[in-house]
Amino acid sequence: MDINHTIIIKSNQWPRRLVKVKKIIKRIFRYKKLLKFNYRLNYYCNIVLMNDSLIRKFNKQYKKQNKSTDVLTFISKIKKNNVIEKHCDIMISAETTLNEAEKNNKSFYDHFAHLIIHSILHINGYSHNNDKYFSMMKNKEIKILNKLGISNPYL
Repeated sequence: MDINHTIIIKSNQWPRRLVKVKKIIKRIFRYKKLLKFNYRLNYYCNIVLMNDSLIRKFNKQYKKQNKSTDVLTFISKIKKNNVIEKHCDIMISAETTLNEAEKNNKSFYDHFAHLIIHSILHINGYSHNNDKYFSMMKNKEIKILNKLGISNPYL
């Protein structure tokens, strides 16, 4: 299994945060087992750092929601030479992430880590379509965040 990721910056609000963001992503990817990565697959993940205006366009086009959001996750499976690959895009808006972090009295980077973990869990089959699945996903997020030294975001 390979986890290949690329960081793409689509907003001038991200370059000053890039060093910390890279460290956070690297630390998160250490927890492959907890994140439920499938060892028989290869992963290709674009982490697209953008602003509210751009994420709103994607949210409207693909989710039929005409509003900005903190994170969007898109997943495709491709079979190449008998190996299944997951191609993923995680799109994160700086403004909404900052606003939500401030509203919930969390640091920007702690909230960013939570969003990345949340998206990776979606990529690996977790959902929050009902209370049972939401509880399972939330508990997994809390456990991984705790390993990173980040307190429970749901308190």
